[in-house]
Amino acid sequence: MSLSTKIYNIRKNGKQEGDVFTSPKVACYILDLIGYTPDKNLSQYNILEPSCGDGVFVIEIIHRILISARLHEFDPYPVIETNVVCYDIDPEKIKICHDKIAYTFPGYTFPQLYTRDFLMDDIHEKFDFIVGNPPYIRYEKIPTEARNLYKKQFLTFHYRADLYVLFFEKALQLLKPKGVHGFICANRWLKNEYGKKLRGYIAGNFRLQEIVNLEKSNAFQEKVLAYPAITVISNDAPSATYHYMEITDIEQLGRRMWKEKKMSLTDDWSEMFSDITHPSSLLSIEEQGFHIGIGVATGADRIYISPKLKDMIEEDRILPAINARDLTGDKLNWNGEYLLNPFDEKGNLVDLTSYPKAQAYLESKKEILSNRHIAKKCPDKWYRTIDKVKAELQYTPKILIPDISGNSLLFIDEGHFYPLHNIYYITGEDTHQLKILCSILMSDFVKEQIQRLSTNMNGGYARWQSQNLRKLRIPYIKGITQEQATILEEGYDKKDLKLINDCIISLTQRAASSQKVKANRNPLQLSLAFS
Repeated sequence: MSLSTKIYNIRKNGKQEGDVFTSPKVACYILDLIGYTPDKNLSQYNILEPSCGDGVFVIEIIHRILISARLHEFDPYPVIETNVVCYDIDPEKIKICHDKIAYTFPGYTFPQLYTRDFLMDDIHEKFDFIVGNPPYIRYEKIPTEARNLYKKQFLTFHYRADLYVLFFEKALQLLKPKGVHGFICANRWLKNEYGKKLRGYIAGNFRLQEIVNLEKSNAFQEKVLAYPAITVISNDAPSATYHYMEITDIEQLGRRMWKEKKMSLTDDWSEMFSDITHPSSLLSIEEQGFHIGIGVATGADRIYISPKLKDMIEEDRILPAINARDLTGDKLNWNGEYLLNPFDEKGNLVDLTSYPKAQAYLESKKEILSNRHIAKKCPDKWYRTIDKVKAELQYTPKILIPDISGNSLLFIDEGHFYPLHNIYYITGEDTHQLKILCSILMSDFVKEQIQRLSTNMNGGYARWQSQNLRKLRIPYIKGITQEQATILEEGYDKKDLKLINDCIISLTQRAASSQKVKANRNPLQLSLAFS
């Protein structure tokens, strides 16, 4: 079944969704990385560009063939015609590409330029090299018709995957043995849930050779918040190592600043991006007895959350609620919102007849509440929130962490508020330990981990997320000295980040130098090793 070539919308700048074109310098660099260089006899290799856009890669490919032809004395015409294959779903892009080739190389021939959906085209040819910048189409922007087709076709179409994930899978399937693939695209798939199956597919079947993280540089012909990375993958046996590099300016391209890192042969690549030298000398938050949770999701915030509920609903059916908006500008300022709690202390839905104010209010919103997915599953429980509300959480001391935040500081709620769904919280044995943990979480040591574990959002902010919080590695809190504990508590109370960072540097250096500390040792052994 063919898809329309005009299935994607126009962006505010007039360009089509997915059109984020590579700068020529970056295109040259990627071709160098994959080994498609004119010192080779390029007549012996074929190359595929699955989303040619305005032709940046294709122009450079032809240029390299012409140089190689002079060096190795072969006729470039048949090589360009037969060994270079390009796709784009948009006929206007193919025309632009064709015209650019004609203008740049007058009198020369053209490669194979196909106006087709690369993802659905039946391609039997295998390639030595595959290169490009696949389209940036978010899951919700993929038309339903196309999405349904792709889900049947691709193993890696997982969760809410961006379209470029499917370009990876299809391209890798088209590599010859020893063939090399190089893409530049958003780096989200390297860390988040929707890239999980692609990571597992690559780890089990191919060799990840290099990752160049470009999220702090501008790799495109326009300024976009894309957080890109270049990945080079070959059709070889998986390797135990790969090379990694971060650059802040594309002028650094070509410098050899590689770090050799261990390759994860699973679908979890989080530790691949960690710079912790001795992770076994540190523990996770939950290994130390803390609990990580996320605030309540209601399914209808406008109904369940409001400052007005205080005057409308019975007092024992509402809880002071806190959300991420209350934690901005490095301050905790509660805006007076309340959460309507439809559950009793045992976790059962209350009988609304016992609460006439709540009953009248919820009945007035019944049509909206009944149309939610959770209500359709259990029509007799139409007034429940998605998550159960456990009122005792309000009174439990907890660290509050907004999902996305530009704050330098974190805060402990000593038992006043109920967290909403855009806040993660951490509970522990007592407030003293929470203060120490909170100080550690505010340290540069942890913030650098979060930056590497998470996908950056607009503005460059990392996402804390429970999955990232669980992967953090920190010193064993019960094993630190009383003096260090006092310093970290003071650091939290005074919000003194320098005091905190100096103490954490000392702690982590001691942990790394201790050869006896192992993550699987019991708390007594760890305590002895740290003290």
